[in-house]
Amino acid sequence: MATKQEVKRYLAYWFQLGKRVITNNGKASFLPQSVFQGDGYSDEFEQCWQKILLPESGDCYLEGTHETLAELLMPTWELAPCSRCSMPVAMRNVGMPALLCPCNDLPNWPNTELPAPRNPVNTKEQLSVIRDRLANAQSSPNT
Repeated sequence: MATKQEVKRYLAYWFQLGKRVITNNGKASFLPQSVFQGDGYSDEFEQCWQKILLPESGDCYLEGTHETLAELLMPTWELAPCSRCSMPVAMRNVGMPALLCPCNDLPNWPNTELPAPRNPVNTKEQLSVIRDRLANAQSSPNT
């Protein structure tokens, strides 16, 4: 079963490639222009996420898939890397797998020439990790 945080991360990855979330039986869709702001998700992304969680949004699903986001929170589903492009994809852990990866209709994907979609980065945390690695490298005797 995927957690809400995992589904949120799944959407963030696909939003970065231009996939929309379809709601209200295809009458509306969401695609934030910016996914990140600083070391977290953007306000626009968070607003989309809150709209998706509202019961009046109806069934919501990622463009190019058949599984609703509510289904992904059930125990029969999990999120795993696509064997073709390594992006997160919904997989049944019981029964038949999902029919398609959302990457199936993206022209020129996977594209290793472009940076891959990512999670938010905490700059302070990353700089601390680099600082610690440099300090360890300097204190270790050369072999």
